[in-house]
Amino acid sequence: MRRATKALLLLSAAALAAAPFAARAQNPLSPEPMSTQPSSEAPAAPKPAAAPSTQPASPGAIEAAPLAPPAAQIQAPPPASAPAAPASAPMTPAPVPASRAPTTVQAEPAKPKPKPKPPAPPREMALSDDPTPVLQPETFFTTAKASERYAAIVDAGGWPAVPSELKPGAKGPAVAILRRRLAVEGDIVGAEANGMNWTPALTAAVKRFQFRNGLKQTGIVAGATLRAMNIPANVRFKQLASSAQRLAGLNFPFGDKYVAVNIPSTAVDAVENGRVAHRYAAIVGGPEHQSPQLTAKIVAINLNPTWTVPVSIIKNEIIPKMRTQPNYLARAHIRILNGRGEEINPKAIDWNSERATNYILRQDSGKGNSLGLIRIQMPNPDAVYMHDTPTRNLFANDYRFLSHGCVRVQGVYDLAAWLLQGVPVTPAPTSEQASVALAPAISSDLGVWTAALIQQRIASGAREDVKLPKPVPVVWVYLTGWASADGMVHFRDDVYNVDTVGG
Repeated sequence: MRRATKALLLLSAAALAAAPFAARAQNPLSPEPMSTQPSSEAPAAPKPAAAPSTQPASPGAIEAAPLAPPAAQIQAPPPASAPAAPASAPMTPAPVPASRAPTTVQAEPAKPKPKPKPPAPPREMALSDDPTPVLQPETFFTTAKASERYAAIVDAGGWPAVPSELKPGAKGPAVAILRRRLAVEGDIVGAEANGMNWTPALTAAVKRFQFRNGLKQTGIVAGATLRAMNIPANVRFKQLASSAQRLAGLNFPFGDKYVAVNIPSTAVDAVENGRVAHRYAAIVGGPEHQSPQLTAKIVAINLNPTWTVPVSIIKNEIIPKMRTQPNYLARAHIRILNGRGEEINPKAIDWNSERATNYILRQDSGKGNSLGLIRIQMPNPDAVYMHDTPTRNLFANDYRFLSHGCVRVQGVYDLAAWLLQGVPVTPAPTSEQASVALAPAISSDLGVWTAALIQQRIASGAREDVKLPKPVPVVWVYLTGWASADGMVHFRDDVYNVDTVGG
């Protein structure tokens, strides 16, 4: 039984691990790395042709495959009254009535049927609905205290490993182990910490554990939930201690309104008066292109932005492509500009050198732009932003560490409208790209910025920078373990592998 269970767990882990590397269509110029996975499926082998039938075809039958000619044609002797044919004359077979003649149709070879794609693994992660922000003024203190509590858990021997998948209706020693495991972290208390039967209180405790770990609250112990339960206590202590250390040097001007991005959670909190007004799924930097921890101020919303290609992408991606695809920049709508803003012909650049890094490469605004159609402008030394994306399907992934460092926001239009609350709506600018047919779609109500109005302004094709009269603070943090003001402890995976305190 143990061996079968282990195999089942390995299969579940393999299915989950494959999800992040699923092939996806993406703009090759995206500030996010292109990640494609060659199909592991070989084309299905053609089915062998059926052996020729040895049975005579019924009248009017159509064969699915050509019949082999008979080995010999048997000829009936002529009637006695008929004169014998000369010996040298060839024998002519009697005509066969058309209604009885077998019909042979040459069929096209059957095409091999493609193998069906395996179903995508079920999503196990969930965007938290906790109204408490991931980062509050007291988060450093509460997280440091939580690290002390988990250090004591480690010293006491940690917690037991849950041996197998469990769900409501289960009973026996494994359920008793699950109860003890949940009791160590406080997800279940009192008499419910003991017993071998499944109860509604145990379901609630499992859901509480899932809530704290950013998982779907199914009440079932399997897959990602089982793996999270069996992460050792000393690892959880290291996450809390390391996160507390990172918060120790944070100098962030909390206010009535601010934005907090927790990179391990791949989530963006829009905080107002100490509560989460909106929370959005995000795509953040991958392990090779980590999103930085930073504090900045949001000063404007850029509609139909252009994208200035970073030097690292020019060097590592653009130059190699131009060596084999001379029309690459034209297809991607990227212009080369010198220091005076004059456009340079790509043919004038020696692409076997790194001369292109001396120029500005700028992608035109539009649907194919790597920043999408909207950018949240937040000047910072790392030149990273929060922005839209032309590959919105990637928000459906559990694994969303896919960018070159910027943060892509699923509800970016809604976030922009929230940031622009109280900002006067000015008339839309004109643009040579704006369509006359789209002009009447611009709302005549210039009183309030809404997500719909922002999308209408974008549809005009005009570039527009909407400035915030009062900048909004924004912070990007890396918290794999933290405790909120009420003491609840949360965990996320250390994808960047940087939690080393206490190790």
